[in-house]
Amino acid sequence: MAPPPNLARRRALADGALRVLAASGLHGFSHRAVDAAAELPPGTAANYFGSRDALLGAAAERVLELHEEDMAAAHGLVVGPVDREGLIGLLAMSLEMSAKLHRERYLAVYELTLEATRRPALQETLDTINRAAVDYSHEQHQVLGLKTSREDVQTLAALFGGALFTLVTRQPTEVDAATCAALARAMVAGIAE
Repeated sequence: MAPPPNLARRRALADGALRVLAASGLHGFSHRAVDAAAELPPGTAANYFGSRDALLGAAAERVLELHEEDMAAAHGLVVGPVDREGLIGLLAMSLEMSAKLHRERYLAVYELTLEATRRPALQETLDTINRAAVDYSHEQHQVLGLKTSREDVQTLAALFGGALFTLVTRQPTEVDAATCAALARAMVAGIAE
């Protein structure tokens, strides 16, 4: 019987993969580079993920896990039902945190997204992850007392993604709370009443 998988090591490798993607893109992405970024012995990534596609998939899955952790933490700070202005505030805070604190993660996401246009298996993984993220976000909206439909959450996710791309690809010093609030207000205006 095989030993159970070491989840902490798998996460460390997936986090290392995200760091490599953010810093070097796909051109610098290899099992060896991920081992180094994760500060693990050479060959570790190859033992856990037998192919480059498997390692890219693990990085994508880690993004979803981190996204859900971030949303749960943010929503844990909210007391009582949230109205339209509260949603704008949550989106603005999330945009700013994502662009500043998690910039590396989202640079990696954009690398994965572009690569998925050339790799059907990765595209399938990302599509599954995106559906799960929309489902999770919709559930969180309901928990917060928002009447946002699943379709509106999909629209918000698309608008958020575009706004975040713009912010993440700027210099970090150019991201400020006022810009994020204006973008969040435009996003909420873009969904059905």
